[in-house]
Amino acid sequence: MRLEAKPAPTLAVTLLFPLGAVVVTVVLSSLLVLAAGASPFSVFGLVVKGAAGSPFALVETLTRATPLIFTGLAVAVAFRAKLWNIGAEAQLYAGAVITVVLGTGALPLPALVLIPLLMIVSMVAGGLLLLGPAILKTRFGVDEVVTTLLLNFIMLLFVSMLLEGVLKDPMGLGWPQSQRVVAEARLPRLVQGWRLHAGFLIAVLAAVAVWVVMKKTTLGYEMRAVGQNAEAARFAGIPVNGVLMKTAFLSGGLAALAGFSEVAGLKGNLTLDLSPGFGYTGIVVAMLAMLNPLGVVLAAIFVAGIFVGADAMSRTAGVPSYIAEVMVATALLTMVVAIMLTRFRVRWR
Repeated sequence: MRLEAKPAPTLAVTLLFPLGAVVVTVVLSSLLVLAAGASPFSVFGLVVKGAAGSPFALVETLTRATPLIFTGLAVAVAFRAKLWNIGAEAQLYAGAVITVVLGTGALPLPALVLIPLLMIVSMVAGGLLLLGPAILKTRFGVDEVVTTLLLNFIMLLFVSMLLEGVLKDPMGLGWPQSQRVVAEARLPRLVQGWRLHAGFLIAVLAAVAVWVVMKKTTLGYEMRAVGQNAEAARFAGIPVNGVLMKTAFLSGGLAALAGFSEVAGLKGNLTLDLSPGFGYTGIVVAMLAMLNPLGVVLAAIFVAGIFVGADAMSRTAGVPSYIAEVMVATALLTMVVAIMLTRFRVRWR
């Protein structure tokens, strides 16, 4: 078997293969549901109802989607330039740490000043964190998949040290958690009494901004060129290493906004379980969106809906909620195959 490059795919082909990936995911997940002794139709119906069957369910889905939009954008930006950022989880925690350090009273500023400042500083922290692996890649040829992946564990251990030390809340009854950020550092709720906060609007605006950068600016063109063929881009005069540095800074900054939004918008403080894997799930979101920044918003809502709906379904149908993780993982694998088949033709010898 060998792969043969196809000419530019038509719009129909571009849409058909991802749709097929979704169908295959549903079929494979249905087999697992049947093995669990339940009806796929009733289970999937309960998932949809749990994700969007009521205003409360829809709000919870959008709340869960907020950090996934940020991490999905971070991965989409990096992967577009073939910078394999697997460390969005570490960058998320970098943004969360900075938000707690500066948002618990260190800066006595009004909300209109403090919140934008926390966003900017969080982005800088996340961007600088990813610059390390980017420098190792461009200067020494070190595989960024390894360095960014290992950085996740280093950052988690660092956060654990902080929560057991200088950031530990003295009023937290011994629990490893930080103090709560001040009211001026909290993002307002979009729906009074429910958990959806302004971070969702910021995430959507970030997606639009990234789309503009990718499609309408010189940097976006250079990122796409480097991602398509770095050697050809270098021959054409594009500073490949400089583009990768800018890409890394932007990608890390977007992932850090996920940590900022979770602390300032939802949790109010920092704990070691702030993220249940938002950084890793962002990879799935980006791939489902085929690295399109606007598609990331829809993909994040879709993935969040699966998780939220599966929790509700599990309580009703008795099927383990882990089926959601299987569905998301299967969707990633089938989407990768779909993307490959849009670009390459399989030839059998």
